[in-house]
Amino acid sequence: MSHTAHIRSHRKPRRSATTSIAVRAGVAGGVLSMAAAGASASASAAETTQTLELPTLTADLAAQVAQSADATQQAAANYELEAERDAAAAAAAKEAKKDLADAKKKAEAKKKAEEARKAAAEAAVSRSSARTTLSASTTVSAPASGSVATVISFLKAQVGDAYVMGGTGPNAWDCSGLVQAAFKQVGVDLPRVSQDQSTAGTPVSLSNLQVGDILYWGSAGSAYHVGVYIGDGQYLDAANPSKGVVIQDLSGYPATGAVRVL
Repeated sequence: MSHTAHIRSHRKPRRSATTSIAVRAGVAGGVLSMAAAGASASASAAETTQTLELPTLTADLAAQVAQSADATQQAAANYELEAERDAAAAAAAKEAKKDLADAKKKAEAKKKAEEARKAAAEAAVSRSSARTTLSASTTVSAPASGSVATVISFLKAQVGDAYVMGGTGPNAWDCSGLVQAAFKQVGVDLPRVSQDQSTAGTPVSLSNLQVGDILYWGSAGSAYHVGVYIGDGQYLDAANPSKGVVIQDLSGYPATGAVRVL
């Protein structure tokens, strides 16, 4: 027997080929798994990066769109403001032109009114002189021969006077005030208003009128206007505010009836 027969070997027992292959396969599998995991992680990271970057790009684009919209809105507001200013300027110019035209019209009207006032004053002086002459040359105490002529002369002296409701002279009359004053010149006291004057004398037909007859318009007792017949188909009356005291054709405004007081 050898002197080494009972000494154990210190070498490690050799692994079998199967075990070695399994280990290597395991290691290789682990490496591949790690590589795959790493690749997967890299791909995931790349996708994550893309996913995170897209909102940033979208936000920038939205900001640019919003900025462009704001600029467009501001431009529109500026155009609108400019249009409003132009419209206001045009309106102001039109108003100024209208005011100028109104001022010219007022100036012309004032000038015409002043001319009319002067003409009226001159006419009043002329009528006053005529009245003074008439008073000195006629008798007005009572109805007598020539009393109708006195009434007509008085009436004609008032032609051109103004018409004023309720007027009784000496320079402004209404219809019944003038008729009352005319007949008072010969001592005939007539009622004041046209309704009563239309029944004050003897009724006469319009086909049998004489100079000095009182004409009335409306029903007897409720007449709304009176005048005096002066012959030749004409009458004299205080017509209205636009005409004043005038001589008119009876055919243009036929009377309703007439009364005779002289």
